[in-house]
Amino acid sequence: MDQAPAIRTPKKPGRSLLNRSFTTREIIFLAAAAFCLSPLISPPVALLMGLIAAQLIGHPYLHLNHKATHFLLQVSVVGLGFGMNVTSALKAGKEGIGFALISIIGTITAGFLLGKLLKIEQKTAYLIAAGTAICGGSAIAAIAPVIKAEEKQISVALGTVFILNSIALFLFPFIGHLFHLSQTAFGLWSAIAIHDTSSVVGAASRYGAHALETATTVKLTRTLWIIPFALLSAFIYRNKNSKIKIPYFIGWFIVAIVLNTYIPFVRLYAHSLTGIAKAGLTLTLFLIGSGLSGNLLRSVGIRPFIQGMVLWIIISAATLWAVIWLG
Repeated sequence: MDQAPAIRTPKKPGRSLLNRSFTTREIIFLAAAAFCLSPLISPPVALLMGLIAAQLIGHPYLHLNHKATHFLLQVSVVGLGFGMNVTSALKAGKEGIGFALISIIGTITAGFLLGKLLKIEQKTAYLIAAGTAICGGSAIAAIAPVIKAEEKQISVALGTVFILNSIALFLFPFIGHLFHLSQTAFGLWSAIAIHDTSSVVGAASRYGAHALETATTVKLTRTLWIIPFALLSAFIYRNKNSKIKIPYFIGWFIVAIVLNTYIPFVRLYAHSLTGIAKAGLTLTLFLIGSGLSGNLLRSVGIRPFIQGMVLWIIISAATLWAVIWLG
């Protein structure tokens, strides 16, 4: 789309940042991003704002979006750790590990079969299955270089996962209330059935504080499966020289929980730190939404989207039945 006329700022010597021109589009985008940091904007609204911005004005800093969302999400998740304690985190992790293992194996198997049935290119189907099984975009980003996936294959897989993530953020809290799920049950369900950590935390934060704690802990425990899955992928695709990205920020999340549990001084500032973390998460979702341009949505294609949607429905329905039955 054409750029709007530039609004020029007054020039000051020695201040190169102030010497550049800012377009109307950039100013609107930056104002919307700043507004997402206020308590008036919830995570789903921020995502919706980003989606609207992507279609109407586009993302003026799209080349920086992946790095920005990656960094903000990790910092926000670590900040959420200051609102948790060791005992409840261990309990949540223990409750979710069995679900995680079964769901990962089941999702990868179903994804392989669906890919064959729909005649989807093998690596694309594999990435969609990995993103659905483990942790969305993070899993795709980690697995793609291991299997030497092409740019188009990565884009299709990411587009599929991000579209379904956006739907989940709005749909899951509604279904949770419809089935009268407890805070623990919803946290467990969302952590397993929603792809990306950002949407998991966004949906759970709408449902309640305990749901958020359960969902975050279980999701990050699930994220650790990237490491063995990447090793398995390297073996399957005979690529022994690939580097595996280890999610080190999970260690800092654990440190934050320990500090909040055992250091009284840290607990004095826990509320402020978690508040900042939630604001960061809201901004992250705005940036994710603003990255879903029309071109990206059109590039997905019907068959990969069907594979991702069917996989998502299977894992969502199976996990929902399990948490209700076991609850």
